[in-house]
Amino acid sequence: MFKKRENVVEIEEGDMLSPKFDNDGLIPVITMCDKTKDILMHGYMNVEALKKTIETKEAYYFSRSRKSIWHKGKTSGFTQRVKEIRIDDDQDSILLMVDIGNGASCHVGYRSCFYRSVPLGKIENGREIQMKFLEKEKKFDPKEVYKGQPNPTKI
Repeated sequence: MFKKRENVVEIEEGDMLSPKFDNDGLIPVITMCDKTKDILMHGYMNVEALKKTIETKEAYYFSRSRKSIWHKGKTSGFTQRVKEIRIDDDQDSILLMVDIGNGASCHVGYRSCFYRSVPLGKIENGREIQMKFLEKEKKFDPKEVYKGQPNPTKI
C-alpha cells in the first residue's frame, strides 16, 4: 500500500506515498480546521490508522496511552471529516485538514487542544508561568460525554 522508502530523491521529490514511521510504528499528525486554519490537535497514527483515515475520510489515530486505534469523535459525536491529507517533505509527519462542523477536537471540551497561550518575555527566576485562555467556553462537558470511560490521558 505504501511505497518502500528507497532513496531521498523519491521520498522528497517523488509522487508516491512513503511515510516514515518511527521505531514504535508511529507518525506524528497535526490536525487543522480546513475553514479557519486553526490547529486543533496533535496526535499519532500507525499504518492501520493512516489506512483507515484515507479509506473512510474520517480521522483515526493511535492512542499511545491505550495502545489502540481510536476513531476521533466516536464517543463525543464530533468526528473529524477529512478534507485533505498532506505529508511533509521527508514524509515523516502528516497534516490533516478536517471539518468538525460546530464541534470540538479536544477531550477536555474545548474546540482546539491548543486553547491556552504561553506569554513571551523575561522569565523571572523561580516564578511559575501563568498562561492565558484563548477559548472561554467549552463545546461539551467531558464528564457527561466520557462518563464510565477510562481517562483519555495519563499524567
